[in-house]
Amino acid sequence: MAKFELKLPKMGESVAEATITSWLKEVGDTIEVDEAVLEIATDKVDSEVPSEVDGVLVEKFFNADDVVQVGQVIAIIETETNNDTGVEDANDASTDETETIEKAAALVSNTMATAKESVKPVTSSGTRFYSPLVKNIAKEEGITQQELDNIVGTGLEERVTKSDILNYIESGRGKIKVPAAKVETTPAQLASNEIPKQTQTPVVVSGEDELVEMTRMGKLIAHHMVQSVQTSAHVQSFIEADVTKIWNWRQKVKDAFFKREGENLTFTPIFMEAVAKALREYPMMNISIQGDNIVKKKNINLGMATSLADGNLIVPVIKNADQLNLVGMTKQVNDLANRARTNQLKPDDIQGGTYTVTNVGIFGSIMGTPIINQPQVGILALGAIRKVPAVIETREGDFIGIRYRMFLSHSYDHRVVNGALGGQFVKAVKDYLEAWDSNREI
Repeated sequence: MAKFELKLPKMGESVAEATITSWLKEVGDTIEVDEAVLEIATDKVDSEVPSEVDGVLVEKFFNADDVVQVGQVIAIIETETNNDTGVEDANDASTDETETIEKAAALVSNTMATAKESVKPVTSSGTRFYSPLVKNIAKEEGITQQELDNIVGTGLEERVTKSDILNYIESGRGKIKVPAAKVETTPAQLASNEIPKQTQTPVVVSGEDELVEMTRMGKLIAHHMVQSVQTSAHVQSFIEADVTKIWNWRQKVKDAFFKREGENLTFTPIFMEAVAKALREYPMMNISIQGDNIVKKKNINLGMATSLADGNLIVPVIKNADQLNLVGMTKQVNDLANRARTNQLKPDDIQGGTYTVTNVGIFGSIMGTPIINQPQVGILALGAIRKVPAVIETREGDFIGIRYRMFLSHSYDHRVVNGALGGQFVKAVKDYLEAWDSNREI
């Protein structure tokens, strides 16, 4: 009999941890190779961790809602035959492995002994969970329970991450959590420079009301939206584009495109192509802010807001969008949209976006004022395409005709993007759309 270590797999270059949402197998259950053992969540992406071997689950090291680091052992599976990648009995372990384990055990033992002498061990509570790694750092640095409870958490559901606690230590232990609350200020307080008291606005629930807990993704989205509004100075520019040429061209080629490529040609890849071109023309829209510095992004990675069956949104990212032709863009758009709706996205699929596009027209809205997807500085909302009477300018004079038109709504961060740049960028998108070649071949 051999024991196999089931570890949290690597899920992308930018993903360091995940939260266990549920165990699909219990201790004593038989597991087949490639069978899912547990479900995990990283940011907005849910996925499963399959077993690499056949065997029986004999030990679990974490519970649901625990945060696990990539590479950590999360369970032990006992197999019928020896497995070179598993955990052998102590007598079969190599000398190097034994020495490493002994050194690690001694280090942990010394660290815990020192911590116990200085402060009481920190614990998780009903409102705040701390991972074993965060607890160990707190013990090693002598951080008290009260200090830990006041550290600003940037992880899932405001959990304290390794970076949070290390930043707290490096900043001299001065960064504490300040709860959001309603501030009531009276004229008398303003006149006397008194500091107003913070009070929570009460929510009255009657016997006929129903309390529905927000989903995990709903909580994440709510947190990100509030954080974005508190971070960026949102301002909007609106412009109307005539997309009659695009409408007629798509009607002409979509059937042949599907027959040749096996893909549906929607308007989204066409719009994404125009946005990518505009970002290449105006690279100061393809930036982020880091303190007092501006980070100019080398790659143009377009986020594509996608609606899910439960009403939530997720933003998969088209990497290097400016390097794709229309066929490649269409395949990327369709693939990401399909995998988003079937919960098959990988953590890397939603990482690294530099600018976002959202289609509010799919719900019938003619325009919107979208919230910036941090840490980006701009987001473009595509309104519904409408058949409307419009003035047509010709050399022979002006005429009234039926045209396909849509509104483009551009939200941008006024800390670094002024009205001129914000307006010029969305105007460039409009110009690319209106200059569409009706004879274009793909």
